[in-house]
Amino acid sequence: MTLTIRHMREDDVESVQDVARTSWNSTYEEIIPLDVQANFLKMAYNSEQLQRRLEHSLFLVAEEGERIVGFANYSTVKEDGSAELAAIYLHPQYQGKGIGSALLKRGIEELSGVRSVWINVEKENWSGLSFYAAKGFEVVHEFEEDFDGHVLKTVRMELIVAK
Repeated sequence: MTLTIRHMREDDVESVQDVARTSWNSTYEEIIPLDVQANFLKMAYNSEQLQRRLEHSLFLVAEEGERIVGFANYSTVKEDGSAELAAIYLHPQYQGKGIGSALLKRGIEELSGVRSVWINVEKENWSGLSFYAAKGFEVVHEFEEDFDGHVLKTVRMELIVAK
């Protein structure tokens, strides 16, 4: 099978929702209560929200053969040259195969004028933190936030792409 990184299409919505649900449930099983996860997924990954993201941001999917196995969603580049990596998720069985790295690389290549990319990661998400650290992201800030009644300990990480 071959890996393809491409822009999300409208007919990818259900597959993206499946990747989001599967990866969230696997990643945050011991960190965020299931009902809080379900509320977030319903709000952030409903069809209308995904349509908005498709129209107003860079949304890439990773396909292995005919199956979408991951995705990455970037904000547009701000005036200061920064962009947010709002989401990068993979089906658990596809992690550790270079797909996340390919999604990150492709996103940075497509973000015209980007100088830095930042992401918020839950402090107990060890796989996420180690992935971003290995890619050169550095911790710039830590804070707590109310996430649907659950306190998240969040780490903001940043990757300097160009000076």
